[in-house]
Amino acid sequence: MREKAPAAPSTLPAEALFAACDETLLPFATTAELPAGGDIVGQGRATEALRLALGMKAAGYNLFALGPSGVGKFTFVRHAVEKAARRWPTPPDWCYINNFAEPHRPKALELPSGRGRPLQQEAERLIEELQQAIPAAFETDEYRSRKSAIQEQFKERQEEAFSALQAQGRENDVALIKTPMGLALAPTKDGDVLSPQDFEQLSGEEKQRRQDASERLQKQLEAFLREVPRWEREQREQLRTLNRETTQYAVGHLIDEMKKHWEDLPAVLDHLEAVRADVIENVEDFLPKEQTPQILIAAAAGRAPQGPIANPFRRYQVNVIVDQQQRGNGDSAQEGAPVVYEDHPTLSNLVGRIEHIAQFGTLMTDFMLIKAGALHRANGGCLILDVRRVLMNSFAYETLKRVLRSGCIRIESVAESLGWSTTITLEPEPIPLDVKVILLGDPLLYYLLSAYDPEFSELFRVAADFDTRMDRDAAGTQAYAQMIATIARTAKLKPIDRGGVARLIEHGARLVGDAEKLTTHADTLESLLREANFWAGEADAGTIGRAHVQQAIDARTYRSDLLRARIQEEIGRGTLVIETEGARVGQINGLAVIQLNHFAFGRPSRISCRVRLGKGEVIDIEREVALGGPLHSKGVLILSAFLSSRYAHEQPLSLNASLVFEQSYSGVEGDSASSAELYALLSALAEIPIRQSLAVTGSVDQQGRVQAIGGVNEKIEGFFDICVARGLSGEQGVLIPAANVKHLMLRADVVAACREGRFAVYPVETIDQGITLLTGIPAGEADEKGGYPLGTVNRAVANRLARFVRKAVRLAREADGGKGNRNAKSREALR
Repeated sequence: MREKAPAAPSTLPAEALFAACDETLLPFATTAELPAGGDIVGQGRATEALRLALGMKAAGYNLFALGPSGVGKFTFVRHAVEKAARRWPTPPDWCYINNFAEPHRPKALELPSGRGRPLQQEAERLIEELQQAIPAAFETDEYRSRKSAIQEQFKERQEEAFSALQAQGRENDVALIKTPMGLALAPTKDGDVLSPQDFEQLSGEEKQRRQDASERLQKQLEAFLREVPRWEREQREQLRTLNRETTQYAVGHLIDEMKKHWEDLPAVLDHLEAVRADVIENVEDFLPKEQTPQILIAAAAGRAPQGPIANPFRRYQVNVIVDQQQRGNGDSAQEGAPVVYEDHPTLSNLVGRIEHIAQFGTLMTDFMLIKAGALHRANGGCLILDVRRVLMNSFAYETLKRVLRSGCIRIESVAESLGWSTTITLEPEPIPLDVKVILLGDPLLYYLLSAYDPEFSELFRVAADFDTRMDRDAAGTQAYAQMIATIARTAKLKPIDRGGVARLIEHGARLVGDAEKLTTHADTLESLLREANFWAGEADAGTIGRAHVQQAIDARTYRSDLLRARIQEEIGRGTLVIETEGARVGQINGLAVIQLNHFAFGRPSRISCRVRLGKGEVIDIEREVALGGPLHSKGVLILSAFLSSRYAHEQPLSLNASLVFEQSYSGVEGDSASSAELYALLSALAEIPIRQSLAVTGSVDQQGRVQAIGGVNEKIEGFFDICVARGLSGEQGVLIPAANVKHLMLRADVVAACREGRFAVYPVETIDQGITLLTGIPAGEADEKGGYPLGTVNRAVANRLARFVRKAVRLAREADGGKGNRNAKSREALR
């Protein structure tokens, strides 16, 4: 089949180099006339994903919003979630109350929204009233008389038993006396206690009678002394019963009155009954304490119990950890469900914490020191987190997954997770969780988590992929203008006139590197608008115009282009050799892009090629010294395939070629220079010089088709700046892939030079078109037999490769002939 060469391309017209914004699509004088808008533009996929995640009630349908930083993920997600959350029911309040049976396990109490704070306040008032009512009840005459009666009854019983013992002793001449060591028995005579000497003078019968009586009385005394503690216990029990009755009378009506307000909440009623029982059981806490000398000395020395933990009435309080006022991350609470963004997602900030107070050298805590986390505040609504910050905080990611799997919030610290906690702590009752979690992050983190964490895809089933660009059509242009107006209004900037909006739209296309698209990177637009607003203020302008936007763009470029200026300076001084006139064999100007943070610029590079007879190898010197990346190496390997498929169908490719980026001292990556390297290789083979006034970019496939590359605008402008510095002759230009024409958004000075014929941009579809432009000699079209016409580049290349083959065959035959002669001489010598 005969191969037909495409016609040589012509110079692109100036209109194709820059797609100006049609201001007729902007029907307003300034953005002040545009209505306020809240929806982000160009994110249809993300909008649908978010709608699905918020609408699904099944477990695991949490959302991961992925996209580059600054594309507006947070603003868009928060606005959409808050809009949806207004229609959701308001979640309940959550409190922690004391567990009187197991104080180290506080109970979680769920209350309807807005009722947590009233319960807390009523509990405070109840404590105050109890502190007044109970002491007053114990000061009444009735209580005192009943207490005196109990005490008198015990005293009378004790005295009666003691008197009976004394009477029995008198009958048997034995006295019951009190000594410093307690009660003792002593013999008597005529009512007087006998001394040891007098006792010895008694007869044996008298001694024995008194001894027997003493033994009987001793047993009775021991029985009496054993009964005294029982009587004391009975007295204490009677006093305790009296205290309970008195306390019940004092607190009963207070708690019963409070219960009337909470009849619809059985959990609160149960808690109030538990409070009643504990107050009755521990009524001593409400009564005045006797200030003993030891207590007074400790208080003077500062060692007496102090601080909130020492307050015995804390156990009756209510700890409202989250209610409508506490939700919203400090913002004013909105109607409906909460939307919380946690910017510091540590473990404790997510699931809450239990605070401690130092007391007597020990860290103490109670249920009132339980603090809510972001999950508590967002419960019933949405929690928004930055996934990178979550992953950077120890245990935060694993804890978040555990909470979502279990469906409840369990408070624990890092020390507890590691088993390091040695202080007294609590085990609060877990709180049921119903929340939508939305993670914001880069696409790389999303795909890494999806690949290496099997639980991630089960918990975050929905991905909202934020696009970095949108269509630049009539509808897209008007939506973009609305977005610009919204940004300016939100940032409280000056209105932007029609020309300023048009320039921002043009720059939005330049940023995305496509004349038919617009960038959706809202952060970049906002920062540019702020700078344009500054320049408009410097000029005392009432609105931001095209000139102010352009001034902001130029100022931003100037602040960032020091390295570009230094490279161009060294090229101008001849330190870096770049030729822009004349012609050279095997040498061409390639174009590369250097990216510095958000600033990119093009840099010309001199690519040279040398060929000789060899074994069909195209050596990439950059790869040999480990400066070439895999994509660049791939592009060079394609060159061998192209040469073989075009020029070596029925013969070996007997050449050795070397390609190198001259004066390159850093890594080279990408295949955008492969077409330039192929042109240099063809020039070296054909021994036809290449015009140095032209620079080349574009990748190439094995069929010789030139393919699109990135950074085409920066590459063209990089070579243009060098040519301007040396003087535009009208011969300079750049060859770009034809597929990149739709991406052109060149600077105004480049467009003007092309319009005036002082610079040119050529769209190239094939290597044949490019080599024709670069050499001024036709590439040549193959005939039916695969031959090329005389006077063409392809014919010269084919002839050179054929000579390599013939020479290789001749050398091989000579080598074989020499070997045969040596073998013949050896055989002759053996004879």
